[in-house]
Order: sequence, then C-alpha cells, then structure tokens
Amino acid sequence: MESFSLILAIVVVTALAFDFTNGFHDTANAMATAISTGALKPKIAVAMSAALNLVGAFLSVEVANTISKGLVDETGIRPEVIFAALVGAILWNLLTWLVGLPSSSSHALMGGLIGATVASAGFGAVHGDVLVTKVLLPAVAAPIVAGVASMLATRFSYGIGGKAEGEATRKGYRAGQIASAGLVSLAHGTNDAQKTMGIITLALIAGGAIAPGSNPPTWVILSAGLAIALGTYIGGWRIIRTMGKGLTDLEPRQGFAAQTSAATAILASSHLGFSLSTTHVVSGSVMGAGLGRKGGVVRWSTATRMVVAWVLTLPAAALVGAGAESVTDLGDWGTAVVAVFLVAASATIWKISRREVVDHTNVVDVPEEPAGVVTAAIAAVTPPPAGTITEDLTATILSPAAAEAAPEAAPPAATV
Repeated sequence: MESFSLILAIVVVTALAFDFTNGFHDTANAMATAISTGALKPKIAVAMSAALNLVGAFLSVEVANTISKGLVDETGIRPEVIFAALVGAILWNLLTWLVGLPSSSSHALMGGLIGATVASAGFGAVHGDVLVTKVLLPAVAAPIVAGVASMLATRFSYGIGGKAEGEATRKGYRAGQIASAGLVSLAHGTNDAQKTMGIITLALIAGGAIAPGSNPPTWVILSAGLAIALGTYIGGWRIIRTMGKGLTDLEPRQGFAAQTSAATAILASSHLGFSLSTTHVVSGSVMGAGLGRKGGVVRWSTATRMVVAWVLTLPAAALVGAGAESVTDLGDWGTAVVAVFLVAASATIWKISRREVVDHTNVVDVPEEPAGVVTAAIAAVTPPPAGTITEDLTATILSPAAAEAAPEAAPPAATV
C-alpha cells in the first residue's frame, strides 16, 4: 500500500504541473500544420489533440520505464532531487513558450533530472550509456530521419499528383492531414505522457511508497494522461504560430506528409523505449516538407533560433535543477524557498505574456520580421519606380513668330 509524505505529495503535484506545461508547450507538434493550412479550426484541433493524448497515455509504459529504471540510479535518489529536477524543467518550458520557441519538454525534464542527480549524488549516479543511446542519439537522429522522410514524401505526393489541383484534391489532403494530426496526437500521448509517469514512479520509489523496479501504478497513468490532455486543450498558441507559420508555409499535402512522417518516427521510438523529443521530430518534418515542395522555403532565421534552444535545453535545465537541489538540500525551509521561487517565476512569466496575447483568434497571423541590414540598405538606395514623381517638369517652347504674337507667353530672358 502506498504511503505519502508531504514532500512526496509536493513532488507528485509538481510533476503533474510539468505534465500540464508539456501539454500546452507541445500542442503545436500535432496541430500546428493542420491549423495553418486550414484543415481544422483552432479550438477543434486542440480538443481533438487533447482527447487523443489521453488515449495514447494508456498504450505503453516503455518510455516511463526508461526514466524510472534506467536513466539514473534510483536507489540513491531522494524525492527532493526529483522536485528540483521538475523546477528546472518547468521554468525552461515556460521561458521557451513565452518567446514562442518549440523546444523539447522531454529534454528539459532529462536535463533537470540529470543536474539535480549530479548535485545530490555525483556523476556516478547517472547512467551514461542510457543517456547516450536512448536520449542523446535519438535527439540528433530523429529530426534528421523525420525531415528526410517528410521531404521525400512531399516530393512523391507532388510527383504523382502534381496536375491534380482541384478542390476535391485539396479536400482529400485535408482529410488525410486531419487523420495524420490525430496520429501525431496519439503518438505524443504515448511518448510524452509517459515521461511524467516515469518521474512520478521514480519519486514513489525514492519515497518508499512502492518497490524498486515497479511499473507505473494505474492512478499515475490516469493522472498523467489527464494532466497532459488538459494542457493540450489550453493550447500553446505562441508555439503553434511559430511551428505552423513562422518556420515555413505549408500546403495541405505538405502538412499531410510532415505529420505522417513525424507520427511514424514517434510511435516507433515509443515502442523501442527511446525518450525522444516530439518537438524535434515534428520540427524536422515541417522543415523537410518545406524543402520538398518546388519553390518552398524554410525561414532559416527561425530554424536557427530553434536549434539554439534545442542545444541549450539540457544544460540550462540541468543548471537550474542543480541549483534548486542545492537549496532543497538545506532542509524543509530550503524546499519551501524553491517552491515559492517556482510559483513566483511562473506568475511573472505569465504576466509578461499578457503584454502580447496570442490565442486561437490570431494564431495564424504572423508578424513580419524586421528587415535585415542588407535589405534596408538596398531599399535606401533604390530609385523610386516610374510614375512616383508628382512635380510637372514639362515645358513649352514657342517659335519666334508665336513669341512675337504673344510676348506675354514667352518665358523671361535669363539674366547673368
């Protein structure tokens, strides 16, 4: 029978709060392309994604077992360590959501857990082989594989149906895009909801509530699924805007190719227990779809900012997790200080986000990026187009006879 201490209850609640942020942070993974191409209305899209996220949470526990049994030494972990890890993950999720960057919630959680574990028990408590094979390598390989698959699928779809551009064709691709978006949502629940299951299970083991090596209890699976579904329904509109419109412009067949490729990669990885980032996979697929269409473009400035965020996610969350663990190690009052800091920082980020509200009413309206230095310089020296000069510079030259007949009409003589 599970027995709870206060700190264990705090950890479980904080883990579900992270799961909630994971939901609205990663809604874009499933629904951004369907919303941007008009295949689904924004509110319908997030409701559909939320329901399928909940269903997906019950399909597997392999990823949860990777976290609870494989990544760190569970025998030397205290509940306070897991709480500190969650603080790092939540704050990174909120910061990247604020600026609209699709970073990895999964790697934020991994980074927080690694940083807090190292601060508490040293580097020996982290299983490096699991970190490399099931976290780092998939992080690099997954977006590349999904991007190449999406690019090839896009080119194939334009190749076999390039001349079919009627309304019936567009409707067919929109229907396929809705189905593939649902598949991505199902895959997201299967992969990402399990991460919270794994972290709660690890906390229960650390707190002595369940035996080491246990699978996630049913109530953990249900609560994690509900938390991520609720977060998904709230809708991370800022990141949906970046993923759907800020990265590239997609047509329905591109969206279908991108989402089908992403869903396949995510489901395969979940089956193998790889804790990959659905954000990385879907971003790679969207870029691949953009490159796969003739004349399609990828906004590399946005893509560069995304990659920088990906690189920073693990170390940034690890640093915050390690710092939070150092404070919680001071005792109950230290844990209270970290909890107050988390609430205050989260409230501050939310308040800042209210200065420019992004929701379902304006999610597809993308503000134009400011012109670069070169573009501005060219515009400054380019002569105005013909027809823009408003001053009349024409003149009438009179013959001598006409000038004598009408001397008042003659122009005045020039003087020196």
